[in-house]
Formats: sequence, C-alpha cells, structure tokens
Amino acid sequence: MNAAVPATDARPAEGRFDSVRDYIAALDARGRVLRIPEMDQDRYEVTAFAYRLIDRFGIEHAPAFMVDRIRIGGAWREGPLLANPYGRWPDEAVLFGVPDVTDDYQQMYHAVIRALEQRLDGAGNWRRIPPVEVDARQAPCKEVVLRGDDVDIEKFAWLQNNPADAGRYINITSVFTVDAQIGRNVGTYRCQVRDRTRISVNPEPGQDGWRILTAMKKRGDKVAKVAIAVGADPFTFCASSTKMARFGEDELEFAGGLRGSPLPVVRCETCDILVPAHAEMIIEGEVPLDEFLDEGPYGEMYGYLGPMKPNNFFMNIKCITHRRQPWILNSFTGLTCDMPRGPQTASNFFFYRRLIPDLTGLIAPRGANGVIVISIDKKLPGAGMAAGQYVAANVGLNKVVIVVDKDVNILNPTEVLHCLGARWQPSASLIIPQTQMMMPDPSRPRAMLSSKIIIDATRQWPQEGGPEKWAPLNRELLRKGAPEAFPLVDGRWDEYLKDWRG
Repeated sequence: MNAAVPATDARPAEGRFDSVRDYIAALDARGRVLRIPEMDQDRYEVTAFAYRLIDRFGIEHAPAFMVDRIRIGGAWREGPLLANPYGRWPDEAVLFGVPDVTDDYQQMYHAVIRALEQRLDGAGNWRRIPPVEVDARQAPCKEVVLRGDDVDIEKFAWLQNNPADAGRYINITSVFTVDAQIGRNVGTYRCQVRDRTRISVNPEPGQDGWRILTAMKKRGDKVAKVAIAVGADPFTFCASSTKMARFGEDELEFAGGLRGSPLPVVRCETCDILVPAHAEMIIEGEVPLDEFLDEGPYGEMYGYLGPMKPNNFFMNIKCITHRRQPWILNSFTGLTCDMPRGPQTASNFFFYRRLIPDLTGLIAPRGANGVIVISIDKKLPGAGMAAGQYVAANVGLNKVVIVVDKDVNILNPTEVLHCLGARWQPSASLIIPQTQMMMPDPSRPRAMLSSKIIIDATRQWPQEGGPEKWAPLNRELLRKGAPEAFPLVDGRWDEYLKDWRG
C-alpha cells in the first residue's frame, strides 16, 4: 500500500529566494499562480473565490492567486494581494530546493522531508546561521518611509475576510519582539486594523510573543518596541509560523539555516530591532503594557468563528516602511494554504523518531486540525498504543492520534480510513478525559483543556486481542501472484488513455 520513497539528492537551497517575490516567480514558472485583475471585497468576492478555488481544485492542488486591485470600503485599493501561496508538497519541493520537482504530492512529501533532513546537524538539531545586517540602501523594504502624518495603515489592501469578523486584518505576519533578558522572538500573530495608526497584536496566551510582553509588563516596563514584517522572505516566515525554535532561541538563525546562508536584515527606523531586508513592508511601533483593547471576533483556523477576546495587546504605529507597490499577503484562515508546513512536519517527525525508533511516517491531514496520523514498523505487542501516547502528549494540537502499520500510505486518506474499517476495533483505543491543549478548538468546553483519543489501527497481535491470523490483502496477493501485472499496465498506460476525452 505504501508509495515508493524516491531516491533524491535533496540539496539545501543555498541562497535561493531572498524574497516572497522570488518564490512566487518560481511557482509561476510551473503554472502555479493565478492572476486576477480586480475583485470587489465589499461583496466578499475574494473570500468567495478562495472557497470556490479549494472546492474545485482541492486543497492539495489549488494554485496560489493574486488580485491586482480590490474594492474595499467603496474605494479601489492597489495590490497585488497574494493568497494561498504555501503548503502543497510540490510547491514546498520548489521552496526547499528539491531537484526534479514533479506534481506527485505524495512523492514530493518524501522528497521534502529528505531535503529538510539536510538542514539538521549531527545531533539532529536544526542548522543555525546568524543573520547579517545590511545598509538601508540595500534593503527593498526601505524604498518608501512613512512617518508622522503620512502613517496610514488603513490605505493598504487588508481584507475583512468574513462579514462576522471584527474588521480588516493583517494576518500573514512575522512579529518581532526583543527583550533584554529573553532575547529576540519572531512569531506569526494576527493583527486587527483599528484606525490609521493603531492595530491589535494578538499572540495567544502561552505563545512566545505573549510570554515576552507579559514578562516585560511584570518587570514594570510601560511599552514594548515591536516591529511587524509583512511579506517576509519564505524562510523567515517558515521560522516565525512554525515551532522550530524553543523559547529564547533566535528564529532568524533558523531562517538562515533553512536558506543555507545568512539572512540579510536591516535596522528599523525608530528602534534597534533588525528585520528582514527583503520584506514587503515593516510596521514599527510601540505596544503599551498597561493599556489594552478588545479584539475579534475572527474566523479561526478550525473554520469556525472565534470569540471576541477582551484586554488584548495593541500597537501605536510610529513608522511604516515598504517596497514600492508592496505586495499584501492574506490568509483565509482555516481554508487556504498560508504557511510552509514542511519544517513543522519534519520537526515533528525528527523529534518523535527519537522517542519512537520504529516511526516510519507522520502527517497532520489537511483540513483536519487536531488529527495526526503516524505509521510504525510494529515489532512488539503494545507498540502502537505506546507510540500514540508519545504523540498525544503534545500540548499543542494532537487531539486525535491514529497509529497505522508501515505498509499504509498515510498521505492517502482512503487508506487510513480503510484501516479504521478493516484493521481497527474500537476496543484498541485510549481516551484521555482531560489534558492541556492550546489550539482554538471550538468543541472544547473549557479553554486550554481538551480530551484526547489514541486510535491504535495497527494490526492487533493475538496478545493484544487480535485475530490469530490476518487475512492477506487482495492487492498484495495480486502483486505476489502476478508480479508482471502492474509493470505491464504501467508500461501501456499512455496507450490505454490515448483516445480518452475525459
């Protein structure tokens, strides 16, 4: 059942993709970018288009799209606006320098994981390369500098995604906070546009940005200097939107390790924070630590409307710098592919492989937040449940853990569901009544807490209550009994389809 893992020379993408523009140009060369002249967001045309794009193409095949001009609040705003840019495995293969990129997303999953393994050091940690500061004249994000009365964040093409959202949002960000004791943190947090010079800044309780701002507040600081990069280069965005770095580690060093060379950074206009030189826009300002605003509601990552959040951090904007005609990036949260998922998937795989030596695969299925599927080379009774308990212990996201045998292609939902129907008995489950869970799952009765379930869908051995003998798979009987059948059909495939008009 398992798809073949390609043998690939997965070299790091040394020095590639200084900017999101470079990356999108590479996708465009593969026919993976759809360009639309204009849309009317006063009628929620862009949002409806994003839904229909996923409906028609499917989440794994829908292209990135750009809209050149958008009607917002009765006025036409210049873009371009970019959406759905990351997360499909062939596109991730382009990003991480996989040679011989194909459209086979299952094959490219394996190739991307192998490519990312090259970014690890001998101890299994992500390679880290410190950033290098460049002169402002070398920084595209400094082409336009807005201060004083020229600061107007509302004039850019930020969207209100849904009628029930509290307003327009800047929601593909890399938020920079620096603390003298803790160090630099770069995280991806949504920001609600409040007026010309104010935006909410929304790190969730427990996230690193929230921990830094809260620590500064407890020490008696009145304001925190913060900078927000919009449209950062893909590697900075990888590091800010995934949990590669531990608290206190510098995400910009991880970005350098991913790209294979030091990340060019430039100093802000109003503070000493260093930001990606090739970003589309930098928003600089101060976050009061003794004054707060309510934020939301907002359509969350699970596809449901999240509640209004009282007493949230916000920023007074002091300066905006940007490229000429900056690109605006937007997440249709819970729908489109907005973050590179290769590093997070690889991080999880490499971490759990240390705990589960027989781990052979790991994937969080698209559109099923809170569900994770792992495969193991089962060698002992109880190994499936033990592996599942390691993964369920993650306080972040894993609410449903499904464990299958190594012959199952975990990238194929049909095969996983087949296991649930044909290999699993509900008795081979463990329900954890209550434990920590940070993500905004709308089914939770209490914030920060959730029940969890481990489903051991490996073939149960007799010692585990399984049958004395498992019936063989029909497909495997065909492969073994007629080994020439599949090569015969594969060799004649084009001939079979030459007259087909489907």
